[in-house]
Amino acid sequence: MGQEIGLSEITALVGTEIGVSDWITVSQDMIDRFADATDDHQFIHVDPARASTETPYGGTIAHGFLSLSLLSAMNHNCLPKVREQTMGINYGFDKVRFLHPVKSGARVRGHFTMTEARFRGAGMLVVTYDVSVEIEDDRKPALTATWLTIIQFDPKDRPDEV
Repeated sequence: MGQEIGLSEITALVGTEIGVSDWITVSQDMIDRFADATDDHQFIHVDPARASTETPYGGTIAHGFLSLSLLSAMNHNCLPKVREQTMGINYGFDKVRFLHPVKSGARVRGHFTMTEARFRGAGMLVVTYDVSVEIEDDRKPALTATWLTIIQFDPKDRPDEV
């Protein structure tokens, strides 16, 4: 999608897939840098030779939390921009399931379906998405999640009809 919309248009999108991101390649370098950032250097992530002989994956795999963290880039890439938004806030997840490993070198992309949009307070809109991370040429997604975000805006921009 990626276009710009107004606050008053958001609730009409509930129940629809509103974005599919571009593909992101999960390289070994990305996995190694994530391992350094999180201090998770388990061999299944950072030792290609050992992972190819001691795991059923044939090589290294991305951390589940790396795949999850890519949702921010995927969101920014494909969801409509809200004209009145002053700040976006990651509010958290109600549910996350890691369903299939992402092998080093694989490409992934996010699918976003808006399941709820409710105004809260004078200047916030809480938006809930069902998201999945597709792995190219794989029938199972890497993960599924219920993700809550907050669109913050100036209260003077709040639509009259809500």
